[in-house]
Amino acid sequence: MFAVIKTGGKQYKVVENDVIIVEKLEAEAGATVELGDVLMIGDTGAAAKTASSDLDKAAVFAEVIEQSRADKIIVFKKKRRHNYRRKAGHRQHQTVLRITGISPTGTKPKAAAKKAAPAKEAAKADDAAAAPKKTEAKKAAPKKAAAKAKSEE
Repeated sequence: MFAVIKTGGKQYKVVENDVIIVEKLEAEAGATVELGDVLMIGDTGAAAKTASSDLDKAAVFAEVIEQSRADKIIVFKKKRRHNYRRKAGHRQHQTVLRITGISPTGTKPKAAAKKAAPAKEAAKADDAAAAPKKTEAKKAAPKKAAAKAKSEE
């Protein structure tokens, strides 16, 4: 199943598990967002639905992968024979999304909820693994100080 959505003044054709880059959305990495402005929903081998009555409840759900900035563009203005030149750079803010589900009825897909939970558990496991490393670093510091004290004597 595919959908055509509109966000940030642009239209995107998306399929489940697609990764797209859109204009900045207010959400943190790992959050799930609902893109409700669906223009078309279709399935392979069937006619696409474009009627507003079919698309009123339709929604596309996506997971925010990261908030980033686009490559720098150079804005250069010049008026010939007037010694007028202006150079400026700009980096647009953008959001990277992974499409988790397309719903013609607007119900949130169950797969998105299941995928979000293991990510949180993995983050907790990473935190637990990072804690012993910090204690090891603290133990190593006094040994170096003791070695310096012996060399000074």
